[in-house]
Amino acid sequence: MTARRLPSGGRIDRGRTVTVSFDGRTFPAHPGDTLASALLAGGQQIFARSFKYHRPRGLMAAGVEEPNALVHLRDGARHEPNAQATMVEVFDGLVATSQNAWPSLQFDIGSVNGALSRFFGAGFYYKTFIGPFRGTGFWMACEKIIRNAAGMGRATTLDDPDHYEKINAFCDVLIVGAGPAGISAALAAGRKGENVILVEQDHELGGSLLGEATGGASDAWLGQALAELRDLPSVRVLSRTTAFGAYDSEVFGLVERFQDHLLVPEAGKPRQRYWLVRTRRAILATGAIERPLVFAGNDVPGVMLASAARTYLNRHAVLAGERVVVATNNDSAYTAAVDLAKAGAKVTLCDLRPYIPGDLSLRALGAGIDLRLGHSVLKAEGGKQVRGARVAAVDASGRVSGTASVVACDLIVTSGGWAPALHLWSQRFGKPRYDAELDAFLPPVEKGAFTCVGSLVGARSATEALDQGHAAGGGAGTRGNLRDHGDFWGRGLMPATVITNANGSTPGKAFVDFQHDVKLADIDQAHLEGYVSVEHLKRYTTSGMAADQGKTSNLNALARMAALRGMEIPQIGTTTFRPPYTPVAIGAIVAHDHGLHFRPTRLSTIHDWHVENGAQTIEAGAWLRPWYYPSRGESLRDAYIREAAHVREHAGIVDVSTLGKIAVQGPDAAEFLNRIYANGFKTLAVDRLRYGVMLREDGFVLDDGATARLGENDYFMSTTTANAAKVLAQAEFLLQTAWRDLKVHVTTVTDQWAAVAIAGPKSRTVLVELTGADLGKEALPNNHLTYVAIAGVPCRLHRMSYSGELAYEIYIPAKAGRKVWEALVEAGKSHDLKPYGTEAMGTLRIEKGHVAGAEIEGRTTMKDLGLEGLASAKKPFIGSVLRRRELLDDPKRPSLIGLEIVGDAGARAGSLLFARDVPAKGHGEGWVSSTTYSPALKKNIALALLSRGPERIGETIQVVDFVGGQTLQAKVVSHHFFDPEGHRQNG
Repeated sequence: MTARRLPSGGRIDRGRTVTVSFDGRTFPAHPGDTLASALLAGGQQIFARSFKYHRPRGLMAAGVEEPNALVHLRDGARHEPNAQATMVEVFDGLVATSQNAWPSLQFDIGSVNGALSRFFGAGFYYKTFIGPFRGTGFWMACEKIIRNAAGMGRATTLDDPDHYEKINAFCDVLIVGAGPAGISAALAAGRKGENVILVEQDHELGGSLLGEATGGASDAWLGQALAELRDLPSVRVLSRTTAFGAYDSEVFGLVERFQDHLLVPEAGKPRQRYWLVRTRRAILATGAIERPLVFAGNDVPGVMLASAARTYLNRHAVLAGERVVVATNNDSAYTAAVDLAKAGAKVTLCDLRPYIPGDLSLRALGAGIDLRLGHSVLKAEGGKQVRGARVAAVDASGRVSGTASVVACDLIVTSGGWAPALHLWSQRFGKPRYDAELDAFLPPVEKGAFTCVGSLVGARSATEALDQGHAAGGGAGTRGNLRDHGDFWGRGLMPATVITNANGSTPGKAFVDFQHDVKLADIDQAHLEGYVSVEHLKRYTTSGMAADQGKTSNLNALARMAALRGMEIPQIGTTTFRPPYTPVAIGAIVAHDHGLHFRPTRLSTIHDWHVENGAQTIEAGAWLRPWYYPSRGESLRDAYIREAAHVREHAGIVDVSTLGKIAVQGPDAAEFLNRIYANGFKTLAVDRLRYGVMLREDGFVLDDGATARLGENDYFMSTTTANAAKVLAQAEFLLQTAWRDLKVHVTTVTDQWAAVAIAGPKSRTVLVELTGADLGKEALPNNHLTYVAIAGVPCRLHRMSYSGELAYEIYIPAKAGRKVWEALVEAGKSHDLKPYGTEAMGTLRIEKGHVAGAEIEGRTTMKDLGLEGLASAKKPFIGSVLRRRELLDDPKRPSLIGLEIVGDAGARAGSLLFARDVPAKGHGEGWVSSTTYSPALKKNIALALLSRGPERIGETIQVVDFVGGQTLQAKVVSHHFFDPEGHRQNG
């Protein structure tokens, strides 16, 4: 291939020159170039090495369908793998390197795979699973090699220095594709005043018109149309933007490459934007993708699609070859052939068809083209670049019917018809219809809120595309006119794309999927091995599974499979189209939702006090909570032991604002609670509260918490911090689906209330002195509530305990949270009231044997947790049926017990439990869920779940941590370590 930059023409800015680098070699370029066109103009022939065989690959296409020219872009933290050189705009300082080649593109040692290709055919990696040796050793050895060889580029492990944005947008009309049909639609809709978003993946608008010679009638129409678009206030144009996904309810995902065309994004601006667009209706003007022909050597650098050769010529002023062979089965390649001839190339045109319309012959012969009807290219001669084309007469099926001869050339241009780019339509609606005349799958013009126009539905001319777009947009104003070439690809198309010897073989490797190195022989092999489903074929051969999703290969693979099975293409069907249409940067989808920005960090209204007073914080779900309050030089262990002991001896105060809080209101509120909790709630009196357990439908415990009855139809539910959102979602789901008859509203009030727990033997004294209320045992028994004022703030006081101590929870209007907390701390100084954190809180609840998130982890039942006595036998409730499954009633299931650890070392959560005299192998008989050092008992203790646990009280077992290499002995005891009779909490 002897490419060169032409001295004039093209849509590049010759007044400016920029420098780009590829594999250390510099190339001059002009604004308007892509990396591909700049390298091509500079004589670069090999752009990449192929995935499996490491064959040299050049340019095939000029747009998003390019399967070969994948490169690394930039270096350092902005390094980007697998970028299509055809879609990368040049800028000064652009650095690109090749990938999947070592030590260089010219000499790649991986090309030895080509000599071993017989062992790398269809499904070779699956076959390593099953042979030729017994056991898994062979596969494990193969797996390492395959994994190391897999992939194309290599991603950076450095943090991305750029930022990305998410935008939600709404419009009346979303138009995808800014070619003639899309622009015409946008003009018509914009003239009507509709809110229009016009999306174009290129940095310029015009679509196929950008491949026309400059200065013609098409440029005049395009210039006028774009000027009017700019003046229409209701039309928003998003260039450099790909519509990658179409979803239900007319929702589309777009990615705008906002600053990818700059060396470094401007400060404060995003590199890319993720648009989530909701539209009333959509107009798809996504065009069509040219199909390559399949013949031996069709991947040699210098074999290119006709549309690509024409684009490089007319848009980028690059003549891709001096001696050109054009192979086609349709009319569209003639325009490319004529343009190449006019630019000075010597062109031989081989048309599979024995007869063509007279106007085409006249155009070709008038341009000095050597026209050979009934012929095609059987093989591309050459290794690292095309040296010639072996040309022969062929029959209607693409088989050679005469003697082949070699035509010397440096460029082979092919066109096997066109495949409409119906990906977005199919993502939304599924299978398209097959049009035998066009040998292509087409969407209907209208379906739902979608209208398809232009080449997407096989428009036969530019004029017809304008008409369709104009009508789809609403028909306002005039549509304008474009010159037609009379080269519609569907006129007289011969549906043969595979060129073989007379016996059906190819004189060399013929590729169907270029990006995954899937050969024609691989399709044939899959058929021989019984893969008759198109979806199975796809997965077995990996055809269509690369980053390009088979844009140039899918239809050829389907056609080959249909021929092998003796069926028509529509009987074979198509594979499933899924988003994204083109690869999408994960950063664009994530935008700011990563790290601490993944979801908002929630803080209680008392948080600043904790920080000011030396608290170390810890994440608890979405919240930051005080973990412990260290004295100078104090470790976590020392601090929590001191804090827990202080609560037992005096009094402590802890911020529990993070608990989920849900208002349950309505005349059927009691019935609702009775159904959602396992224990009964209909009898709960006003100003009383009750501990409750909630199950999933499968019978496992979902959450626990206390619910207070504030009034006749007004309840206050509390949940664990971690499960607040889950419980609310469960409640709303049930009320909107299964229990629509209940008159109940559930509302989250977590942010409306701050909550403080005060516990310890002196807690009542502190509160009585501060509030003046009668909080004696008879006036306010356990599980009762009352109303008090603290520092002039009306509060609700619940008497209940999770620590086993005399304890109270105080619910405070959120804005007054800190004020009340400070009043409590001040009032408690004379009684040695001190704050404690979540670590000490965990110690207190473990000592009491109260379950929490570590025990309610999705695999435990009420029976497992010793809570079976709470479950009502008088009513149905969520999970009441499935919790009685035989498996869940198995007496051997792990059940909650306590462990007293022998020795000074504490157990680690997650350790496995084994009988004392049994080898520690496998998964054991249970596991440790929560551990702590108990200052009350002066020993290390743990909560655990052990098979037949309650029956094994008194037994000594092994506690084994395989990860940490620790084995301990422990005595099985009741999980109620501290005050099992409840004297302190009920006193």
